[in-house]
Amino acid sequence: MALESGDIAVEHRGAIAIVTLQRPDKLNAITPAMGRGYAAALRQCGADPDVRVIVVRGAGAGFCSGADLAMLAQGPDALEGFLADQRRDSPTLALDLPVPVVTVVHGAAAGLGFVIALASDMCFAGPGARFIPAFPRLGLIAEYSIAWLLLQRVGSLRTHDILLSGREIDATTAADWGMVDGPHDDPLTAALAWAEMVAQSCSPTSLATIKSQISRAATQTREQALQESLDLMTESFRGADLPEALLARVEGRPPAFPPRSPGLR
Repeated sequence: MALESGDIAVEHRGAIAIVTLQRPDKLNAITPAMGRGYAAALRQCGADPDVRVIVVRGAGAGFCSGADLAMLAQGPDALEGFLADQRRDSPTLALDLPVPVVTVVHGAAAGLGFVIALASDMCFAGPGARFIPAFPRLGLIAEYSIAWLLLQRVGSLRTHDILLSGREIDATTAADWGMVDGPHDDPLTAALAWAEMVAQSCSPTSLATIKSQISRAATQTREQALQESLDLMTESFRGADLPEALLARVEGRPPAFPPRSPGLR
C-alpha cells in the first residue's frame, strides 16, 4: 500500500511504514507545505496500530539539503510564517511518536535536514553521507533543540565542535562519535533489516513505553528513573505481552503481540 501527497510519499511494507522525502531535483529541500506534509505523514503512521516501525529516507542524490533557499531569501516575515508551522509540527516530532523512527542518510543532511536525520531513534548512514550543521555559517542559531539532542548523543566537547564550527562531518566520523550507525554500503537495507527485527520481535506497548522513558531520562535523577521503572515494571507484569512472549519461546515461534495499549503516545 502506498500513499502520496505532494513531496512526501508513504509506503507500507507489512508493519513498516517508509516515508520518503521526494523533491530530488532540489535535494529534498523543505518547503512549508512539505514540512506540513512530513509532520502529517509521521502522525498518521504513528497513529496506525498496524505500523510498528517508521523508516524515513530521501529520494535522489541526498537525504535533505535543509530549508528551501528560495524561502530563506524571502525575508523575516516568510521565515516567521514557516516557523509558526514548525512550532506546531516540529521536525523533532519523530522523537515524540510511540513507534521507533529510523532515518536513512545518503548524501547530504544539511541544516534542517541535519535535524530531521538526527531527531530519530536510529540513524543509518551510507559511506557518502555528509552531516552539515550549517547554522552559524548562515548567521543562524542551533535550531529545533539540536543543541540539547546532540548533547545527549555525543557529549559536550563534540556538541561544541559540531555546532560552533558548522563544519561538514563525514559518515565515518559521525559513526565514531555515536551520531549514526554505519557507514553501511546499503543503508536502506540495513535500516529495513533493523526495522523488521524490531517489528517482528518487540512488543509495541513496550516500545512506546521505553521511548517515553528515554525521553524523560534526560531530566530525571537516577532515583526518579528507578522509581518510575519499578512502577512501569509492575504494570508490565500484569499485561498480556509477557505471557505471550514466554509462550512463544516455549512453542518456538515469533510472539504475536497485540497493538500497543490505548493512550500510549
